[in-house]
Amino acid sequence: MTRISPLHGLGALALATLSSAALAGPVGYGAGTTGGGSKTAVNVATLAAAQAAIDAYSGSGGLVLNYTGKFDYSTITDVCAQWKKAAQTLQIKDKGDITIKGANGSSANFGIHIVSAAKNVIVQNMTIGLLQGGDAADAISIEGDSSGTPNSIWIDHNTIFSSLTHCSGAGDASWDGAMDTKKGAYNITYSYNYIHDHQKVALNGYSDKDTANDAMRATYHHNRFENVQSRLPLQRRGKTHVYNNYFNNVITSGINVRMGGVSLIESNYFENTKNPVTSRDSSAIGYWDLRNNYVGSGITWDDPGSPGANATTWTTTQAYGATGYSYTVTPAASVKAKVIATAGAGTNLAE
Repeated sequence: MTRISPLHGLGALALATLSSAALAGPVGYGAGTTGGGSKTAVNVATLAAAQAAIDAYSGSGGLVLNYTGKFDYSTITDVCAQWKKAAQTLQIKDKGDITIKGANGSSANFGIHIVSAAKNVIVQNMTIGLLQGGDAADAISIEGDSSGTPNSIWIDHNTIFSSLTHCSGAGDASWDGAMDTKKGAYNITYSYNYIHDHQKVALNGYSDKDTANDAMRATYHHNRFENVQSRLPLQRRGKTHVYNNYFNNVITSGINVRMGGVSLIESNYFENTKNPVTSRDSSAIGYWDLRNNYVGSGITWDDPGSPGANATTWTTTQAYGATGYSYTVTPAASVKAKVIATAGAGTNLAE
């Protein structure tokens, strides 16, 4: 059955004027992020070269890395050997005005960690897959610490994947997060990313006790989540705006809002998804403002436990209020085709 959730005040005239074109540059809470700007790109082909360039950089004024390396994923013949190996991570710590952009055809077997007082950072057009390191290896992790909190971050047009294989002895850590936001990181936009064949996609809030995440603000738009298990995102506290994303073949749960967090879930396209909008597995529930979502076939639900809630009737549980930024919405029924055509690396940043 196809269903569009209630309009919640969006008038017919406004709906008719919505455009299918995304705005150029970062839209949402990460708006204004410029990264390294127009600085001449430095070509790097390895993790070591990329880390050396970041370490040598003063920390402000602009650095653009053009990653040209190619990793042959076919050389990984046993995916369950990966979690036992040491993690490989490119770290950006306490530095800003940085762009990391993958060249078309590039591919990587290392994660990117944006930590502490890092700010004004763009990660774009990277293909990252089958990371080693288990729960020590996120594909992209944005994380505050006692020295500072990352902000003004744009994660755009990347392709991230691993495997749906659950490896013996790994517990739930065969693979860790694809796009994680932790410990108060804020003003972040995740746009046009393609996450597939992955288990734990997007953690937002380190734990139920991560009170720093009250200040978190993140936008997820025009992302493609397909053949994934859960966390789309898993949100503890804070506020997220989740609009114009495509969800297909979601095995366990989709958008999971917890610990008093509020999410504006708008004009997304859901099909073949279990528990597409839910609150479960924390000591307190979260809330959602649902607007104009396309609900296709293959939607199923199970018991969220106590405390818990499911959006089985597709009704709002708490008004979100104003986002504080302008954006253009793709009509929900058009999202699937648009996102499949534009999300991920190698699309020439199509919008």
